[in-house]
Amino acid sequence: MLSLRRKQYLEAIGIDLWVSRAAATEPAALPPPAAVTTGVGSVTTEPASVTPKAASVTAEAASVTADAGTAWQRLFDEVRACRLCPLHATRTQGVLGVGPKRADWLVIGEAPGAEEDRRGEPFVGAAGQLLDAMLRAIGLDRRTNVYIANVLKSRPPNNRDPKPEEVEACLPYLIRQIGLLQPKIMLAVGRIAAQNLLATDVPLGRLRGRVHHFGEFQTPLVVTYHPAYLLRTPADKRKAWEDLKYARSVYQQLTQGTADGHRS
Repeated sequence: MLSLRRKQYLEAIGIDLWVSRAAATEPAALPPPAAVTTGVGSVTTEPASVTPKAASVTAEAASVTADAGTAWQRLFDEVRACRLCPLHATRTQGVLGVGPKRADWLVIGEAPGAEEDRRGEPFVGAAGQLLDAMLRAIGLDRRTNVYIANVLKSRPPNNRDPKPEEVEACLPYLIRQIGLLQPKIMLAVGRIAAQNLLATDVPLGRLRGRVHHFGEFQTPLVVTYHPAYLLRTPADKRKAWEDLKYARSVYQQLTQGTADGHRS
């Protein structure tokens, strides 16, 4: 059953759905009051006793978290100070990404645009608003359970396509992000991002609808349209919605250990 909020998100991305009157009038089920949904499980609010072993595990986890925090800060500082390609001369700032520092989902676009370059955050403005609506329609949010980044961390002049040497310079930053995030699935939005990540010139239409794999960790990767393209070509929003549903089903299968790698 669709909640009113999810229906609003689908309407925002241009997807019309028929819902029966009976279904529309039924109240949505509420989560148990003693749990908070996190996207990867539930955290109970009841106090628990702490054994010495549990305290040791907690201390170890805190140490790992501190190490990860240091690694993220180092990566952030390196991106801001990067001079590995000529783009540093024309950008305002390097744009690392946005979202929680551990996330099951990683969304990757092409490069920062003018507004992203100014604000230091990927996917803002009209395209960012559409992306947010697309993600929320499948239960994701850039502030809580999905990380958003770009292949390039610096804006190309006039939003031109990235050059191979620029991708080569920036890709190690993305690989380090993936190592820190440890996502279960990646969603590449747009032809440029997909082709650069997969090192191919295959058209986007032929890359959709299947699971690819990226990098040393062979992270599953699904391809869809860029929100900016969808704003220009709204007729393809339904195809994008199919991609999102497919990515969600792949993620669900992956977490159950039964992904078969192809759209059913």
